[in-house]
Order: sequence, then structure tokens, then C-alpha cells
Amino acid sequence: MSTTKHENPASSARRGRPPKGTAQLSREAILDAAIAVIDAEGADALSMRTVGRHLGVDAKSLYNHVEGKEGLLDAVAEHILAGIEIPEPTGSLQHDLRAIARAFRRSALAHPQAATLVLTRQLSSLAALSPTEAVVSVLLRAGCSPEETVHLLRSLLATVVGTLLREVTADPAFGIGDVEGIARRRDVLERSGLPGLAETAQHLSRCDHDEEFDFAVDLVIEGVAARLGERA
Repeated sequence: MSTTKHENPASSARRGRPPKGTAQLSREAILDAAIAVIDAEGADALSMRTVGRHLGVDAKSLYNHVEGKEGLLDAVAEHILAGIEIPEPTGSLQHDLRAIARAFRRSALAHPQAATLVLTRQLSSLAALSPTEAVVSVLLRAGCSPEETVHLLRSLLATVVGTLLREVTADPAFGIGDVEGIARRRDVLERSGLPGLAETAQHLSRCDHDEEFDFAVDLVIEGVAARLGERA
């Protein structure tokens, strides 16, 4: 004797339905969640699974909006760079280059845990290229040839990126707020038996990142200005 099985209407309605929350997914929502994960746990914690968990969706559903983890990392870096407010040029080489460098730093440090992504990933989107375009334009207007412009651009980028990487990866004791850490570092340097380090221990043991960034950027920009001035 055959028995007819009646399908549960609720079960039938669920069949083929996207997982809960998937309908609200968007690239912007995924990027916001990715940045939230990075801010809370660091860039190493970022994965499709951790972002999916943050959004309450299956990680597989994210692939409709981003191309895997590497694509997500690039998208986060580009999203942060898109927030850079490139200052209007004034016609002053030194002023304009300083303003661009400081705007880049503000954007990179808006999410310190994600700063290494911004500073180290090779990106080609318009958002990622806008700071480069700004610097190149300033140098070309100053009379640099295209070839010289590229050399100067790379020197400036090396200074800015290198200084910022030191800032975001430095041990807290290397800063100016950890009095005990600074004291310990100074003591080690003074007891090192190395005369140069002992003499400069007071300054080597601490680091004001604002001051160091401005000094490094000013140094390379003044070098650019001097080079152009001597040639003129």
C-alpha cells in the first residue's frame, strides 16, 4: 500500500532561498565589515570566513561581490585610499608636495591596523593612482622631465611609505607615551658600550611620529627643490 508524503510548505518555501542576510549583501557592506574585522583583530585575522561571520552570512556568498581573499585585501586598501582628500594645488612645489604627503598619511592611519595593506599592496584602481597623479602633476608643472619626475616620485614615495611603515609597526615603547618603556630603552643604549649610541640615547629611545614624518618628508622635498633650483 503506497503512502503519499505531504511536503512541508515551510520547507518548500525555504528551498532555493538565499541564506539569511544574503539579500542585503553589497560590496560596500562587505568592505565595511572587512575593515571592522581588521580594526578589531588585525589584518592577519581577515578572511572570507571572518567577514561572513561578521555579516551573518555564508562566506561563499561573498564571492559574488569580491574575488576571494586577495581581492578583498585589495578592495580594502583601495577603499581607504579613496578617502584621501587630495588638496588643491597652489603652484608652490614644496607646499603642494607636503600637503599631498600629509593627506596620504591621514588616510593611511585612519585605520592603523589596515595601514600595511595600503602601504604594501600594488594597486591599479583610480583611487589608488590619484595620489601618484597628484605628485606627478606637481613635479611636471615645476619643470621636471617625465623621466626625472618618475625618479623623484619614487624617492618621495619611498620616504613616505618607509616612514609610515615604521610608525605602524613600531613597538609602543618606541613612542613618546610609554615613559617606562622609553626609560628602559635609554638605559640599554647608555649601557651598550657604543659611544655614539650612548651619546644619542636620549633621542634614540623615543620617537614622536608626527615630528619624524615631517622631518623625513621635508628632507626629501627640500632636496627636490634644491635640485631644481641649482639646475635653474
